[in-house]
Amino acid sequence: MPAAFSGRRLGRLLPLLLCISLLEGSPAGPDVATEELKPAGKEISYDVLEYEIVLPGVSGTALQKIVSVGSPTKVELTCKLEEHSDLKNPQVTWKRRNETISHTSKTQNSWTIQLTVSESSHLGSYSCVLKGEVEVSATFHLQVPKIEGKEKTLITYERDLAVMICKTEYAPMAWTWYMTNGTELVAINPSSDTNKFQIKIQSANVNRLEILKLTKEDSGIYWCEAAFRLGSSKKRFEVKVLSIMAPLKPFIAVVVEVVILVTTIALYEVYSKRKGDEGEREFDQIEQLKSEDDIAGERK
Repeated sequence: MPAAFSGRRLGRLLPLLLCISLLEGSPAGPDVATEELKPAGKEISYDVLEYEIVLPGVSGTALQKIVSVGSPTKVELTCKLEEHSDLKNPQVTWKRRNETISHTSKTQNSWTIQLTVSESSHLGSYSCVLKGEVEVSATFHLQVPKIEGKEKTLITYERDLAVMICKTEYAPMAWTWYMTNGTELVAINPSSDTNKFQIKIQSANVNRLEILKLTKEDSGIYWCEAAFRLGSSKKRFEVKVLSIMAPLKPFIAVVVEVVILVTTIALYEVYSKRKGDEGEREFDQIEQLKSEDDIAGERK
C-alpha cells in the first residue's frame, strides 16, 4: 500500500519536474512582444522638389524664384546657364546669407545643391553667383506658402453680410481667424456666437469667414492664419461698415440742391412780377398826373 501510494505520487511529480528542467535549460532570449514594440531605426525619407533658374549670362542679371515649402522635404536648387551663353567656365559660389555652401552636383553648364528642409530655420534665401567675364546671380527664396489675394478694404453696409476668403497653394494643418482689439489679436470662435460668425471650409486649402448682421462696431481689421509644419502665413482684411443712409446721401444732396434752385427761381419770378406790377402802377400814376396837368392848363 505505501509502495503503491509512493508510485502514484512519483508519477504526478515527474511531469512537473520535467517542465521545470526544460524552463531552466532554455536559453534566455528577448521578450518577443517588447521587441515588436521597439521603433525601427529607419531614416525619414522625403520627396525631392526640384527648382531651376536659367541664366542668360548677361552682365548684371539677377533672377529670383519663390519656392513654397509647406512641410519637411528635400529640395534641389539648380542654377543653369543658357546653352549659347558667352559666359564660359565661370567660378560658381552658392550662399545662404553669408555662409558659403558647396554644390552637390554639376554638369557643364548647371550647378545644383540639395537641401533637407526639416525645420523653419532651414528656410530663407539661397543664391548662386557665377563669375567670369561677367557676373550673374540667381536667388531662391524658400518660404512657407503665402495666402493668395491682395489686402483690400471690404466696404459694406449695416445689416448686410461680410465675406472673407483665404486660399493657399498647399493645405495647412489648421486655419485660425482673428479680429483686432486695439493692438491685440483675438481669435474668433464661431461656436460661441453662431449668430455673428460662421467659418466654412470650402476645401483643405480654402477657408471662408462670414460676419452676419453687420453693425458699425464690426468695422476693423481681421486676419486669417494658415499654420504649416514649418511656420505660418497671415493675410489682412479691413472691413468698413457704412450706415444704411450712406448710399442715399448723394441723392439727398442732389434733391436739396434742386429744391434750393427751384425755390430761388420761384422767388425771383415772384419778385420780378411784383416789381413789374409796381412799375406799371407808377407809370399809370405818372400818365394820370400828366393828363390832369394838361386839363388844368387848358382851363386856364
